Amino acid sequence: MSDGVGNALAARTGLPPAFRYLLDDFPRDRWNAALDETAAFWLQMHAGFRGHQTHMADLVGQWRANGDLTGFHRQMIPVLQSFLQHLDGHHRVESGHYFPMMRTIEPGIGAGIDLLDRDHDAMHQTLEVLFQGGLAFHQAVAGKAPDAADRAARLSDLIESGARPLLRHLEDEEDIVIPLIQLRGLRG
Repeated sequence: MSDGVGNALAARTGLPPAFRYLLDDFPRDRWNAALDETAAFWLQMHAGFRGHQTHMADLVGQWRANGDLTGFHRQMIPVLQSFLQHLDGHHRVESGHYFPMMRTIEPGIGAGIDLLDRDHDAMHQTLEVLFQGGLAFHQAVAGKAPDAADRAARLSDLIESGARPLLRHLEDEEDIVIPLIQLRGLRG
């Protein structure tokens, strides 16, 4: 399958059908059944990232509604730091350990794993931009800079614009990984 722009994370609205073949054998409506321990943990981790994203969006909404820059800073910086660290670490484990193992277990899913690895690269760029935005905001507040509110607005915009690709990636990754784990198991 070609790696056209339609498969790029920023433009994608779902997985190409060729990457969903295991999902046909183990669809989402069966995921409530007894899942493999690793599959259940994977979903739990992803639920945590979705929760982080929602929490950050809520903090942005509160700040935009009340303008409390100090409160926004006090709450957002630790949440953002935790989110960035956990997501980066999760991607490193997936790309470095699980994805290579999955390629050997189910060679036909290699193109889907390639897509997920490219997503990780795209998400890493987003995480770096978020880190820099958070750092600029923190430094502006700590230094009582006159542009601290502008820095908060920029960070808020970055959080909002990063949500859609993150959520798209999580869903697409689950559609490949959870059926693979459940149907083929993991070795090693």
